[in-house]
Amino acid sequence: PMPQDFVPEELRKSSVCVTSRGNEFTLTGKFLPGTALRLDAPPASELWTLETTTELRVPIGRTGATKLQYLAIGKGTRQHALLAGKTGSGKSTLFHVVITNLSLWCSPEQVEFYLIDFKKGVEFKCYATQRLPHARVVAIESDREFGLSVLQRVDDELKRRGDMFRELGVQDIAGYKRAGGKEPVPRSLLIIDEFQEFFVEDDKVAQTASLLLDRIVRQGRAFGVHVLLGSQTLGGAYTVARTTLGQMVIRIALQCNEADAYLIMDDDNPAPRLLSRPGEGIYNDTAGTIEGNSPFQTVWLPDDVRDTQLAGVRRRADESPTTYPGPIVFEGNAPADLRENAALGALLQAQAVAPTTAARIWLGAPNSIKGPTEAVFQRQSGNNLLMVGQRDEAVLAILSVALVSLAAQYPIGAARFILCDTSAPGTPAREFLERIVRAIPHPVTLAKPGDLAALMADLAADMQRRANEEPTTTAAPATFLFIHGLQRQNKLRFEEDFGYAASEAGAEPNPAALLNTLLCEGPRLGFHAIVTCDTVNNVNRFLSRKAISEFEMRVLFQMSANDSAALIESPKAGALGLHRALFYNEQEGHLETFRPYSLPSAEWIDQAARDLARLLG
Repeated sequence: PMPQDFVPEELRKSSVCVTSRGNEFTLTGKFLPGTALRLDAPPASELWTLETTTELRVPIGRTGATKLQYLAIGKGTRQHALLAGKTGSGKSTLFHVVITNLSLWCSPEQVEFYLIDFKKGVEFKCYATQRLPHARVVAIESDREFGLSVLQRVDDELKRRGDMFRELGVQDIAGYKRAGGKEPVPRSLLIIDEFQEFFVEDDKVAQTASLLLDRIVRQGRAFGVHVLLGSQTLGGAYTVARTTLGQMVIRIALQCNEADAYLIMDDDNPAPRLLSRPGEGIYNDTAGTIEGNSPFQTVWLPDDVRDTQLAGVRRRADESPTTYPGPIVFEGNAPADLRENAALGALLQAQAVAPTTAARIWLGAPNSIKGPTEAVFQRQSGNNLLMVGQRDEAVLAILSVALVSLAAQYPIGAARFILCDTSAPGTPAREFLERIVRAIPHPVTLAKPGDLAALMADLAADMQRRANEEPTTTAAPATFLFIHGLQRQNKLRFEEDFGYAASEAGAEPNPAALLNTLLCEGPRLGFHAIVTCDTVNNVNRFLSRKAISEFEMRVLFQMSANDSAALIESPKAGALGLHRALFYNEQEGHLETFRPYSLPSAEWIDQAARDLARLLG
């Protein structure tokens, strides 16, 4: 149906009308004998044909009846863009239009993206799902710490390009190419949705982010690094410095309130407050002056159309002789994916076991752009790992990955594995651990509660033998003692009077006392404990103060700020979310936030079993 009060004749009066006669077109009512109407050919539709050496130019909507509105970056002072619009104004759609259009028109050698989304949503997830070849980083529901690491990565790229340009004596991308630069230097777009999240607190993250953003904005012009910042509002107690915003000459305002209208434009330009419908906006590339206003309507990009086009881009990348691996992905609302651990994958795919003096286990993906979070076990005092918190699935995942990781680092006979688990037979947790144990070619002792006394006595005797044989103990097999759920191992509960009882003639050594001795004396002799416990109170009940101090590596899940401070002298674990944990290494003075791995799938475990059988066979 036509819109209400729509009069077609009125539209015809003010339009250029064309009549179709088969394959020919004529001007309606203006046929001139001997003349022909020739329409412009459609634009070339080949992927990756746009050159960005002098300017990056992408259509984002319509302005007026016939013209396109372009986002034009890279010439003169038009280097960075600021975008503001309230919820539902079309801000996310506009970002999608920019990213998708550039991905279609430009090759990854011409444009690359660093995408950070601080919204509690998954707006940028499609670029991770489709493995967009142009994207270097895609952060979905990002942490402030991870966002900061992306800024640091872009800043490092800025410095790298500066060194390259200075070496050739040039000042910009065009000069670099004219001087014969061999390495591709694409335009880098740092796109941050809800960038104000960096500044919700006046802390070190906010201060560092402000400094890095200011440097990138000021210096990025010469090196083809451009920043697009989006936010629902530019107000607030803490925000990026006004001097930094002043460098962002391109302003795009969608529907917003009057206060934000003045903030995104200048003090004499309230035009954005009159915007009334989603997608309606004002493009301004004169730092917000009223004469620079260009009203436009953002093009609508349906999700299915976008995803279809992105899939085509990925196919083009896969068919190219150049390898485009896809982005680093941080998905803050989900656990880490073990399949993305390249270090563990390389271990399992190796042709032979590489000799190691310090075994490592991987805990999860870091909240920064670096390798996976890892705990390293060396033959020195304090090299035990304690995990505290009530995240049963995450703890189980870390234990299972640890067993597989360690098994891949030792030849048969060079390591001994002992697993103490009180999970009831037949429960999902017990069946999962048993499946992991079956996947490992090494002999693994799966100890029952009734076995603890004999087991601890055997470990104590072995430790004593190694102590008497020093310094030849380096040849002795490494021994890893896993205790899953210390709070359920009643025989391992330490009491201060155990020492006196054990010293009486004929008294049987207590397993708890032997465990505490093993924790204190074992690591330098090749004994390492990996212990999980549900609460700090139970850690204090089951272990002596001296034994607790021998866990120089600790993993904390969400807990009270007081409990966090008691374990790592920082309340930071009090603010952890569902898929977050802290790794603390006391010896290195290192504290790191990470996302624990999800439970390995049955397919992954079966493949790991085949890899280990081949590696250790």
